[in-house]
Amino acid sequence: MPKVQTHLRDDIGTIIMNNPEKLNVLSSQMVNEMLQALDALEKGKARVIVLRAYEGAKVWSAGHDVNELPVAGRDPLPYDDPLETILRTIQASPLPVIAMIDGGVWGGACDLALSCDILIGSPAASLVMTPAKISVPYTASGILHFIGIMGVNIAKEMFFSAQPLSAERAVKLGILNHLVPVTELEHFTYELAGSIAMNSPLSIKVIKEQICLLAGAHPLSPHTFERVQGLRRLVYDSDDYAEGINAFRDKRLPHFRGE
Repeated sequence: MPKVQTHLRDDIGTIIMNNPEKLNVLSSQMVNEMLQALDALEKGKARVIVLRAYEGAKVWSAGHDVNELPVAGRDPLPYDDPLETILRTIQASPLPVIAMIDGGVWGGACDLALSCDILIGSPAASLVMTPAKISVPYTASGILHFIGIMGVNIAKEMFFSAQPLSAERAVKLGILNHLVPVTELEHFTYELAGSIAMNSPLSIKVIKEQICLLAGAHPLSPHTFERVQGLRRLVYDSDDYAEGINAFRDKRLPHFRGE
């Protein structure tokens, strides 16, 4: 069964995550279908894309499919991981991508939402970063992404606490562009998308790439890069990493020992 639905209307493309049984988890199948949908919309007549969950979803997306993570001894989020691929693809897309969020956004799905150009949420929207709950080392590019959007201290709080960031706080921090009643969320989102679609697509494409390049101008020395990779390796080679993944699969609380 397809996990993604796509449609195009009035130059506005829509990608709908539609896997309620698995809470829209970002499995390889889901991501591959999203990549195909993005490619088709970019090659078609779309001038703006809305990324959303199916209607009535309590969880926008549950994030990376933990069942697809390696048990131990391998980087759980390598460059060619499906999640990493969809993040880069959305960030590099020539089209503006609007995330329409109604419900919980968990783990890697937070990075997916933040990779979109504009975030519009209902009061039910919340964002929670969960790597520390299962002892997963997040990527350097992902952490830089969070720091660039919300600042160092908020990024630390989200990663350290693994507690939800409410829609009300997210809009105050500038993470959500707009907080809209759920009854108005779809109308507001597509009205904004329509106003974007009326503008020069070439100008928007160029400005988006300029913003991405300038916002991502965080030079790292070779020493720093190697140190970051070494720190991540400490985690995914650890007993805690294996315990976190196994506990998730066994549906029990993990027992971390810090080693």
